[in-house]
Amino acid sequence: MSRSQLNVKVKGKGFPILCLHGHPGSGQCMSVFSDRLESRFRIIAPDLRGYGESRSEGNFEMSQHLLDLERLLDRYAINKCLILGWSLGGILAMELAIRFPDRVAGLILIATAARPRGSHPPITWQDNLYTGLAGIFNWWFPSWQWNIDTFGKRSLLRYLIQQHTDTAYRYLAKEAVPAYLQTSKAATRALNLALRGGYNRLPDLPEIQCPCLMLAGAEDRHITSESSRETALHLKDATWHCYPNTAHLFPWEIPDLVLADIDRWIAYRSFAFRA
Repeated sequence: MSRSQLNVKVKGKGFPILCLHGHPGSGQCMSVFSDRLESRFRIIAPDLRGYGESRSEGNFEMSQHLLDLERLLDRYAINKCLILGWSLGGILAMELAIRFPDRVAGLILIATAARPRGSHPPITWQDNLYTGLAGIFNWWFPSWQWNIDTFGKRSLLRYLIQQHTDTAYRYLAKEAVPAYLQTSKAATRALNLALRGGYNRLPDLPEIQCPCLMLAGAEDRHITSESSRETALHLKDATWHCYPNTAHLFPWEIPDLVLADIDRWIAYRSFAFRA
């Protein structure tokens, strides 16, 4: 892959929003946000290195994502943008705001933290079995209630979503499964190395001066709501929302509520997001 040629989806017109997906993920996984925001903003949704259609040759470190994203902003002549990041994407969003404060007008941080901590229980062979069966059946028959009740609620999906709705399972079939299959071992390795190294950016958060919206799912086991709350308390200008009875994929569980809160925050902060 050329060093600057991340696969990117660009739609809409107006003030730019850089949408950064999580792990595993792809730019397409951000459609729950971009489909709503493209009517008012220019949406730039890349596949990060090693994800989606952005292939990578050999192993790399997490810092490579930041170099790729800096080149991406230059490629599209973006001097200032709003960044919306989900999970890993939120971590990268905060890193960009620390590195390039003049280029970041605001942050929308979804299910993420500057010192990410999880509370996921040990995974059993039954978990893996039920997850595989739930994923296969949901791929063939999205939102099939029998599959949701028989396998979905007994699989690892129970730690990713709390509300096993048709909407959530359709996003899982349409976007999560393809993204999972396209996530490279190198991308997984880079993330695991960073986490095992005790990633912690809390001491550096005071450097982020832009307004931030931080959203979390109360039952998130991958990045706990407590660690998200800790991050919000260290940010100078943060608005915090925590949604009950939701988990790490809460934008797919309650999309209308999440998007309404994002719309209200953007409207309130509109002075900062003008071309």
